[in-house]
Amino acid sequence: MRYLWLAGLVLAAGIAPLQGQDVGLAVGTKAPVVAVVDLDGKLVDLGQYIGRQPVVLEFWATWCPVCKALEPSLKAAHARWGRTVRFVAIGVGVNQSPASIKRHLAQHPMPFPVLFDASGAAVRAYEAPTTSYIVVVNKAGTVTYTGTGDEQDIAAALRKITVD
Repeated sequence: MRYLWLAGLVLAAGIAPLQGQDVGLAVGTKAPVVAVVDLDGKLVDLGQYIGRQPVVLEFWATWCPVCKALEPSLKAAHARWGRTVRFVAIGVGVNQSPASIKRHLAQHPMPFPVLFDASGAAVRAYEAPTTSYIVVVNKAGTVTYTGTGDEQDIAAALRKITVD
């Protein structure tokens, strides 16, 4: 909500909003540790990743065209950094279910786990303003990047926190 007035001001001024600029959860804060479920209903605590290794979270939906457009850059980043960075897609609990996500993934597989935020706990904790919302967390558990949209430079965000 706090960004709505800024978005209105930016649009009214005819200025293109910046991608990856502190959207949602504030950059520099500790990443929240919340629990979501896997697609079989088993509880998954994000604390098993946060603060242990770098993490990329994508708040995602099967019906999101921007998420689909962002997919190639996420897959490329995963191919490059997937051995040292944990990638996780978090399916938002709006107009989808674990069953619908499984059906989607059967046709459009992802190279990293897709979890489900049935209760909205992760959406609230990470202040996810929309789907296609990316959060990059460094090994210490600090948020180093947030952004939305299909033109995010995930590789640049990861280069800042990893050593190739």
